[in-house]
Amino acid sequence: MSYEAFLADEPVIVTAALTGGVHGKEANPNLPETPEEIGQAAAAVEDAGASVVHLHARRPNGERSFETDRFQEIDDAVGRYADDVIVQHSTGGTGAPADVRHLPLRTDPPPEMASLDMGPLNRYDHLTSENSRALIDSLHAEMVDRGIKPELEVFNDGHLNELYGLCERRDLADPVYATLIFGPGTLSRPRPRNLLNAIDSLPGDAAFNTIGFGRHQLPFATMGILFGGHVRVGLEDNVYYRRGELAESNAQLVERVVRVARELGREVASPSQARDLLGLRE
Repeated sequence: MSYEAFLADEPVIVTAALTGGVHGKEANPNLPETPEEIGQAAAAVEDAGASVVHLHARRPNGERSFETDRFQEIDDAVGRYADDVIVQHSTGGTGAPADVRHLPLRTDPPPEMASLDMGPLNRYDHLTSENSRALIDSLHAEMVDRGIKPELEVFNDGHLNELYGLCERRDLADPVYATLIFGPGTLSRPRPRNLLNAIDSLPGDAAFNTIGFGRHQLPFATMGILFGGHVRVGLEDNVYYRRGELAESNAQLVERVVRVARELGREVASPSQARDLLGLRE
């Protein structure tokens, strides 16, 4: 995908990352944590223009959970409140055992999509997400077995190499869907040139999604739109609407990026169009 894809008027897929697994209501009281709150947030972002919801599960005390039952509760709530939004579960995790990382894939029915981190990450002062090749392969194998589309999360240039390695080791269904992520720590530095280099480094037939953490969410979403990609916004990645002003909701962040896309001449994909673009149809 490239600027030519932008010129070709392909609709942009908007993903809303509703809650995440790190900060909670202490960072923004509007961040949803319970299944009911997450289900209601999913309906609101769908109405605002998102076609995919990226989901983490929380325990009743707000801490992150990988448990299948907790994801099931959230999926059931999304089903009650939302209409046709695509559900994407997170399998990423800091310090979580490999077998636990598989649990979000085992709901009934399984999610249509799930995230798959492409390599190790330093998180905070004493924690690392290892994301070994063996774990990546085992998660991918279960996704294939359960008919789940992997969303390949690329946090730095080394992860681009690992994406190519995964493509060589395993048969990935078209289109390969890579999320290019920019921010602090071991992530790629949030600079426009780094996004362009990452786009140029992807396999030629890959589709890409764009994430900028914190204050970089809006500019990187705008660049993703301009260069023919798709975008992710939401309170997982950024709790502010503008400097010093907390976002009122995930829907508020989706509404803004939808306005930007339409001002730039790209329509926003419906869930049905997103399924076609991502190859989710049987």
